[in-house]
Amino acid sequence: MVMTTPRVLCLGEILWDCLADQPVSLVEQVISWTRYAGGAPANVACALTKLGTPAGLIASVGEDQSGEVLVQLLQTLGVDCQGVQRHAPHPTRKVEVLRNPAGDRQFAGFGGRDTTQFADAYLQAHLMPKGLFQTADFLVLGTLGLAYLDSQQAIAQALELAEHRFLKIMVDVNWRPMFWKDPEAAKPIIQELIKQVDFLKLSIEEAEWLFDLTDAGAIAHHLDHLEGVLITAGEQGCTYCINDNEGKVPAFAIEVEDTTGAGDGFVAGFIHQCCQQGISALSNPQTVRQW
Repeated sequence: MVMTTPRVLCLGEILWDCLADQPVSLVEQVISWTRYAGGAPANVACALTKLGTPAGLIASVGEDQSGEVLVQLLQTLGVDCQGVQRHAPHPTRKVEVLRNPAGDRQFAGFGGRDTTQFADAYLQAHLMPKGLFQTADFLVLGTLGLAYLDSQQAIAQALELAEHRFLKIMVDVNWRPMFWKDPEAAKPIIQELIKQVDFLKLSIEEAEWLFDLTDAGAIAHHLDHLEGVLITAGEQGCTYCINDNEGKVPAFAIEVEDTTGAGDGFVAGFIHQCCQQGISALSNPQTVRQW
């Protein structure tokens, strides 16, 4: 597939989600697993390319077959993988995911490995292709990389490059305590990151955890540097505050099989519309609601 210059850079983890084939509550009850390519930034990059917005991934995989298969899959879809690093000492991450009969998921572990033992924890700032930032319009990232020193430094480098090149920055909190050695240390680190971004996407649970608030407008006014706050609440839809315009959009009425990656699709849809319509379109309340 012919690659085009990425308009959106997605930074963070690429991994395998190993989903239990049976609806159970404990790993010990799982009879078999099916693995799916995942990692929120990788999901967003893939969704963007499918929508027609060129995207690139900045990430780290192991020098193993699992990592190579992931990279080949993204390249087949048209994702720019110049920013994907190979980290030989550590494997590509696999995450065990349990699902209940309603399709809601529970992240159960890493197959017995410690969270720091995987390649995505070792994304190197000095190996990041700076040229990607010269032509991009957006940087999209999550917060899982903040759990590890190397990837935390890579995020800091990316933020500096994005600011220098006037990229808009969106963070999807994507809170996963199991990725952190010390989950109690996460909140102030994430809150500090949010001070440096333009758009913030949270689940309603994340909003309450970080700010003791569930209202997008209240969070936007609390963090007055933000251009937009979007809060998703599953089947209850999405609330938002963008350029002081507040609203609520209902969820699509569909039969849910699995909610894994739903938030990533939401982020990709929003960024795609920003690229298609232009940031200036966010000043029109009717346009925003139609997105």
